[in-house]
Amino acid sequence: MNTFSNAVEPLRLYEQLLLIRAYENAIVRGSTEGRIPGTCTSVGQEAAAVGAINALSADDLILTNHRSAGHLLARGADPGRMLAEVMGRRDGYCMGKSGSLHISVKELGVVLTTTIVGGELSLAPGVALAQTMQGRPGIVACFFGDGAACEGSFHESLNLAALWNLPVLYICENNQWQAFVHRREAMSRERVADWGAGYGIPVRTVDGNDVFAVLEATREAASQVRDTRRPALLEMTTYRTRGHFEPDDQGYVDKAELAAWLARDPIAICRDRLIAAGRLAPAADAELAARVDSRIATAVAFAAASPFPAVEELTLDVYA
Repeated sequence: MNTFSNAVEPLRLYEQLLLIRAYENAIVRGSTEGRIPGTCTSVGQEAAAVGAINALSADDLILTNHRSAGHLLARGADPGRMLAEVMGRRDGYCMGKSGSLHISVKELGVVLTTTIVGGELSLAPGVALAQTMQGRPGIVACFFGDGAACEGSFHESLNLAALWNLPVLYICENNQWQAFVHRREAMSRERVADWGAGYGIPVRTVDGNDVFAVLEATREAASQVRDTRRPALLEMTTYRTRGHFEPDDQGYVDKAELAAWLARDPIAICRDRLIAAGRLAPAADAELAARVDSRIATAVAFAAASPFPAVEELTLDVYA
């Protein structure tokens, strides 16, 4: 059992878990009501995002995928500007041009979000090579899922990073689902880490629903990449408890499996450990939840009040 970190306040991690869940639930409600375009959520995977992001330094660069809300919010992105972007409004991080699937936040070191499965894997070696050639101290954290690991870009990326000694920390959020297809139907191995080991790089698999285990494992892996300037792979086993894309009735999901994973909700796991350690009282828990709900309500109002981009802005910041 790993202990609580001294460097990252446990209640801060817990509040981030609550924030990500509330943000994505707001998107689910808005999508159901027709106010917000449907998008990919990562409900159930919050601990993987929070633990990993909080183990990175300010100098590190992040490349992520279509389930990026948790990574962005844990990194410090404003939920109002994120929602504005999802809704195609001018006050979004990309002035409404990216939607939820391509958000980049340069000031936070988030190089890109890509909806192309494995797209971030294709770019990670190039970003890491630039870091190396320019003498920058940060590493590159590349988030991807088990679906991307079944594509050629995964193997090409790891091969090149290992061959060229590039400082990439590959972080696989193995959420068991590849769109509407279960991992067991698409993977010849039980673990993505097994494939990574074939390239001679350090690999580790960790419980992705335990935010403290993720934090500790990512710290160790990031430190190793930082010291050696060579790649490593960290696999987090978790579960996407909502459908591939909102709205989705999940008719293809085994109900018993879903129930088993819902019983291992990362927020409940974190809450129970904090209570058991005397770090969280019921009154404080209620206060945190109320603060998060208020913040999301403010974010929703901000996004709804943001104007749509003017026609003259159509080609602004677009390059060909």
